[in-house]
Amino acid sequence: MKVLVAVKRVVDYNVKVRVKADGSGVDIANVKMSMNPFDEIAVEEAVRLKEAGKVTEIIAVSLGVSQCQETLRTALAMGADRAVLVETAAELQPLAVAKLLKAIVDKEQPQLVILGKQAIDDDANQTGQMLAALSGMPQGTFASKVDLQAGTVAVTREVDGGLETVDLKLPAVVTTDLRLNEPRYVKLPNIMAAKKKPLETLSPEALGVDVTPRLTTVKVAEPAARSAGKKVASVAELVEKLRNEAKVL
Repeated sequence: MKVLVAVKRVVDYNVKVRVKADGSGVDIANVKMSMNPFDEIAVEEAVRLKEAGKVTEIIAVSLGVSQCQETLRTALAMGADRAVLVETAAELQPLAVAKLLKAIVDKEQPQLVILGKQAIDDDANQTGQMLAALSGMPQGTFASKVDLQAGTVAVTREVDGGLETVDLKLPAVVTTDLRLNEPRYVKLPNIMAAKKKPLETLSPEALGVDVTPRLTTVKVAEPAARSAGKKVASVAELVEKLRNEAKVL
């Protein structure tokens, strides 16, 4: 069984992002970049399925600038067998990403596609759902457990009311949530071995996909600074301030 895993290069989650002076976006110059944490979980789940003997090949896919090769090499070091980079300097919005991934799906014909539920840079949470719609595949989103069997996959989903389990016929799309697993630490020998694994580079034009942005970012601004808290001496004083100052009562 072949599994396709999408990974995205984002600003590292430990970095405090800064907005550009002109408000056009986030400043990523000289900023540490890494694999989107939800995508790390997706790669880990694919590797675990392979280790369990249920998957034979894992293909990691990334879209964007040439530096995305570093992210793909991380996926290869974690256990992916080969990688595909769709290289473009254009701004990629969720619909364009979904169309590119569909083109890769049509080319590779995987039985399972695993993505992180969202990227921590834009928090769009759209690509997996769009890919499922474009490809005509069933989807299991926000997965906290994945049970892969012959011809089907049972996905336990995190929903507002608790947990929901859905049975999907393969091929299918699964998006991962935080509690699905804990990604492994990549060891140096695996990092060295990943350099020898195949990495194919394609272009949107070669896949016949138009990635022209459909949305325009008007302005990006930092959140307003929160005012300092206040200490009160009694419950009565607290109620008074909530009623007359905060006006929430």
